[in-house]
Amino acid sequence: MIQASLTNTTQDLQQILRLQEENHARNISETELRSQGFVTLRHDIKILEQMHNLAPSVIIKEDNNVVAYALTMLQECRQLIPDLEPMFALLDGLSWNGKPLSDHSFYVMGQVCVAKEYRGQGLFDELYRHHKKIYQRQFDLIITEIATRNHRSIRAHERVGFKTIHTHLDELDEWAVVGWDWN
Repeated sequence: MIQASLTNTTQDLQQILRLQEENHARNISETELRSQGFVTLRHDIKILEQMHNLAPSVIIKEDNNVVAYALTMLQECRQLIPDLEPMFALLDGLSWNGKPLSDHSFYVMGQVCVAKEYRGQGLFDELYRHHKKIYQRQFDLIITEIATRNHRSIRAHERVGFKTIHTHLDELDEWAVVGWDWN
């Protein structure tokens, strides 16, 4: 049975890392990267444990295997992953609906990934539905940053309800900052 839940065990976090590694941009072909999407950041078990202690992430399991995940990254995670400091600094200066983003209660989607054999079955949308179900009482919106060349991810986020609020270029890529308002 396939079911969405929150991360609960070290095994869940280890399985996230396995799935992350299998879908990292450096580990897949250029053709697969363009057609299937990719993840760009690598975490380690210590970082995932710290993120989990702040707010569990959403996973989808079949039997006891994680087949999809969507990492919950509270603003407090800013200190945990130095590579993301430029993104958080950028968010400090952005607005949402005419008000500074900092006036809103939000968190960042740290990364989303669905195992290859489970794509096209609605799991991506289910990850976000579960995030909304769990966290909408605490937060007004969810923000994430997507490489603009990751066309599959951009389209999937738009389908869920995300809107682009900013695009920018850094030394790694061109990025779209997108938000999904839960109000």
